[in-house]
Amino acid sequence: MYASNVVRFNKQRGLSLIGLIFTLGIVAVIAIVGIKVVPTVSEYFNIKKAIQVAKQAGPAARDIQATFEKQADVGYIDAITSKDLVITRNGEGVEVSFAYSKKIPLVGPASLLLEYEGTTAKSGVVSKKTAE
Repeated sequence: MYASNVVRFNKQRGLSLIGLIFTLGIVAVIAIVGIKVVPTVSEYFNIKKAIQVAKQAGPAARDIQATFEKQADVGYIDAITSKDLVITRNGEGVEVSFAYSKKIPLVGPASLLLEYEGTTAKSGVVSKKTAE
């Protein structure tokens, strides 16, 4: 047998139309969820920055709340207000914490619940009691 008479069939490789549609569907769902989640994550980081600035305002809870309100106006923060802040006193000074949840509707009855919390404490533990 001569090599020129042998016909080789190579299997085609690639993505079928159904595979492409399925892959694009998954990518679209991930993109839609991402588009809805990114603004809430951005707001969370704005809140973390705002409580850091508010903590520097002074030891009085009123000063911290007033400074946070100013930062909230500038940073387009709608998720919490200054009344939602947990302000605690410890031996080293004042710590400011917050916790909130955000419900993002997806499709029909399906929704995504995100729970955010943050603090200025070095330990990273969110305090649950308020300062007097």
